[in-house]
Amino acid sequence: MTIFNVINLAGGIALFLYGMSIMGAGLEKLAGGKLESVLQKLTSSVIRAVLLGAIITGLIQSSAGTTVICIGLVNSGIFTLPQAIGVIMGANIGTTVTGQLIRLSDISGGGWLLTMLKPSTFSPIVAFIGAILYVFLKSPKKRNIGQIMMGFGILFTGMFTMEAAVAPLRESQLFIKLFSSLQNPFLGVLAGALVTVAIQSSSASVGILQALSTTGVVTWGNAIPIILGQNIGTCSTPLIASIGASTAAKRSAIVHLYFNVIGTAVFLGGVYGLKAVGAFPFWDEVMNKGDIANFHTLFNVVVTIMFIPFTKLLAWLAEKTIPEKAGEVQDLSLPVLDERLFTSPAVALQQARAAVEKMASRAATNFNKAFGQLEHYNQETTMNIHTREELLDKMEVSITGYLIKISDRELSENENRQVSELLKLISEYERIGDYSINVLECAQRVQENELRFSVQAKQELDVLGLALQETLQLTNTAFMEGDCNKAEQVEALEETIDQLCYTLREQHINRLKEGICELESGIVYLDVITNVERISDHCANVAARLIGSELDLDMHARKHALQAGHNDLYNQQVEEYQAKYMGLLAQPTV
Repeated sequence: MTIFNVINLAGGIALFLYGMSIMGAGLEKLAGGKLESVLQKLTSSVIRAVLLGAIITGLIQSSAGTTVICIGLVNSGIFTLPQAIGVIMGANIGTTVTGQLIRLSDISGGGWLLTMLKPSTFSPIVAFIGAILYVFLKSPKKRNIGQIMMGFGILFTGMFTMEAAVAPLRESQLFIKLFSSLQNPFLGVLAGALVTVAIQSSSASVGILQALSTTGVVTWGNAIPIILGQNIGTCSTPLIASIGASTAAKRSAIVHLYFNVIGTAVFLGGVYGLKAVGAFPFWDEVMNKGDIANFHTLFNVVVTIMFIPFTKLLAWLAEKTIPEKAGEVQDLSLPVLDERLFTSPAVALQQARAAVEKMASRAATNFNKAFGQLEHYNQETTMNIHTREELLDKMEVSITGYLIKISDRELSENENRQVSELLKLISEYERIGDYSINVLECAQRVQENELRFSVQAKQELDVLGLALQETLQLTNTAFMEGDCNKAEQVEALEETIDQLCYTLREQHINRLKEGICELESGIVYLDVITNVERISDHCANVAARLIGSELDLDMHARKHALQAGHNDLYNQQVEEYQAKYMGLLAQPTV
């Protein structure tokens, strides 16, 4: 084997890894934003989680990739450790798909049909069709299909290149002697693990072994330990990914390691025990690609079935290995935005959306607390409001940065639109938080200067506060549930609040003229009305963005059209809200 064979082998490995990567990326993009919802909905039981892990890994062609996604989801609080364990076990089954695809190249025969079924015949055709779809068509779906097909073709091109590069090794006595030494189970497991750690992919490692099987020196005796070691080596990526993550996320990575190490030890003991009683008469026979693929699949399926009843034991073992640190306080104040999820932009977007939802909830809470300070001032509540506002500011920066990093990835048109909409919503909720602080400052002025509102002014503010609280609640529900009907109600409520604010200002001016209200408290009263009105405007902006995004309409154009009075449902909602709140305003002063 010459230096040129080594260069060709390196090139074959590179093509194999690249083909596997772009095929997985294409499949994931074809799934679109459905991946994150599937991840969360189908992990209610261990069996479902195992099936989910197997399917997703089969699609993205990487058990390490699936496990890293799980670590990110656990780190962000979307997954619990038991949910992640099932997916991780299933990932080990899914990673065997690549080996089963590669075994197709063992098809033999001279007929036309059998020749067409050989990857050496159809993979270039598939790659060529994929290139046409990817380069010449504009449809994102067809381009994704083209990317998958190109990846498939490149994967097999890499495989054939590796096979050609290692062909001279069948004549090398040194290689035959080296491979024979790997019948020592510990050396074989170590070799398989080290190769997989080096290339960060058990699928690729198995592919290299399948390429080496064409030399005729790969026997059952030396291949079995290597295959088992490859499953241990794939644990390195999740372990590295868990560095700096939460305790729960680190436990997810260690579960993956325990699963493969314990499974390898049990399987190794079983295989060599059976060999000792003569159950493996074919031990020294040559292993082909199909045999390697089948054994790899058998190992992962059997070990997964073996561990399904013991997921709680795995979780317990992980908790004992990585206990909570003494005196450790988990910081739950800021949502975790895990960059490990960038390998799956759809999941990362779901995490970002969950963070924006938390921001929305906090902004609403801050207004409700701040408005309550006008009536019953409490210093501790004021401190909590300021703490929450600081968190809102930090969340704005961190979520915005996270979304910008997501946008640097290759996203679908729908995902790009989601990023854009979330960035706009962050700005709206941050401004709601700012105006809530302005309301709090009004309450502080009332407290510090011992100001008093008239009985009528208090009643008016109570009605205004109720209206805005309903607006905030409707806005957040519309956003979190994607409910356009509720979003339309927000816009009707916002127009009602505008009318309320106009009425309250007019009534306040009359009270000032009559000397019922003091001038200084009257200024604070007007400031409160102004800030409530602006918060209401931002709620309407959120609602309009939700409706505009759903119906592909311009936010401002639609808002003007509604206010022009040409929408009967909108007009009816405005009348109902005005009757409700103007009715409360008209009630006798108590």
